[in-house]
Amino acid sequence: MSELDIQQLQEKIDTGVRLAQQRLIERTIKENGDLVVEQDGEIMHIKAEELGELRAEI
Repeated sequence: MSELDIQQLQEKIDTGVRLAQQRLIERTIKENGDLVVEQDGEIMHIKAEELGELRAEI
């Protein structure tokens, strides 16, 4: 694989990960649920109403 091929593949992977994150956030908002994440070794629960801010960042 050339360097260009690797770069293009990485871009596709990054795009797929962002899409998966967006879909997870949208589903959590729709179901009025909590998103559970780990940050700095601590488990955090993010309420659906707080996810609107995350949706804008992604």
